[in-house]
Amino acid sequence: MALSINRRTVLAAGAGVAAGVALPAGAQAGGHSSTTVGFVLNAHTLDGGEQVTSLTLDTSRLGRISPSSLTTATFSVHVKATSPIPITPDPGYDLDRVVTAARVDRHGDIVLELSTAEGQPGGGTLGYLFTKGRNVQLNLAYTITQNTPLIARGRPITITKFRQGRLSNPEVDAYSYHESSAGMKYRLFRPDHRGGKRPLIVWLHGGGEGASLPDNYYDNETTLRANRGALGFSTREAQKIFNGAYVVAPQSFSAWMQDGPRFAPLIQQIVDDVARRHAVDRDRIHVVGCSNGGYMSMKMTTVYPRTYASSVPICGVVAGNPPLIPDAELTAITTPTWLVTSLDDTTVNPQANTVHAHDLIPRSRMTLYDNVIWNGHQFPGHWSWIYVARNDPKIAGTPIWQWMSRQRR
Repeated sequence: MALSINRRTVLAAGAGVAAGVALPAGAQAGGHSSTTVGFVLNAHTLDGGEQVTSLTLDTSRLGRISPSSLTTATFSVHVKATSPIPITPDPGYDLDRVVTAARVDRHGDIVLELSTAEGQPGGGTLGYLFTKGRNVQLNLAYTITQNTPLIARGRPITITKFRQGRLSNPEVDAYSYHESSAGMKYRLFRPDHRGGKRPLIVWLHGGGEGASLPDNYYDNETTLRANRGALGFSTREAQKIFNGAYVVAPQSFSAWMQDGPRFAPLIQQIVDDVARRHAVDRDRIHVVGCSNGGYMSMKMTTVYPRTYASSVPICGVVAGNPPLIPDAELTAITTPTWLVTSLDDTTVNPQANTVHAHDLIPRSRMTLYDNVIWNGHQFPGHWSWIYVARNDPKIAGTPIWQWMSRQRR
């Protein structure tokens, strides 16, 4: 017998704590089962940053759910996101998420797919603090509203409480947390065990992914959530090209450009520690970085000229008054170098930085894009790291990852 229900059960959960609205008196007597259900935020790092793409509700213990009772209208989803650092204006948001699909997975849990797209507001897990030049992980509080009952084991089910759980991003979670003896945090990806020594790829983030120590903010995560720079090298495609590679992503105390000479030995300490503790081939250590990290990738090859098999500076900075990297240091670089940028970059002048460095670094390669477009979406011109993260730059038919994999110290 069909059952209609007019009331709506609205339950909010934030920071892992659920707040619920009890059913009206007599609801249990009406034959409805009540229960509490936890849910996980499923995220994916898009080219433009990490977004929550779906929610998984822990409903397997309720019994087999009738597919006819689960539609995109069964649940509504709302999110409120706020900065962990008090600031005005807050970079967060407060809006409804569109449920695009609702299904039961093979475990019996309900999955609510959410509308997701590059540049779409409301899905991002990070907020950019313009006054500080930093990305921060937003505090996310998701609210789920059950609009109609579910049918499980032939009975109507009304969930009375939802409890928000963890943020799950398998690509990010594949990297382990670490901290060097000098206090610099980093994330490390270990390849599948294949026997023998493997290459190591060092990813140096942009200025927005550093710490904000005055605010006691040093998360060791935004380096993997803000873009696919490091994650690209831990994909199945990249791992096949490099025949398995370690990937390490140090996080600056601030921004690499603020004190490159001081940061260089701190980065090198991490590289040496990882190489000593794991099966790293010291003849195949590669350094890659974007913007601030593009500068730092070149700086590392000037300070440690015999360490790296290749260097890939992306929209890196060398110009300044005085120059961040003097011409004499650029001309002395012996590490095989492939520079990448976009000509519409309004943040770091391509001619004064990438082109200038290419003119001076002996035998260097360079890829210049007109703009940054991927999968039909145009990004800011500064974001040319997207192309490297997708193995797009090619010279004479050889993609950049394949070129890197062939280099030896």
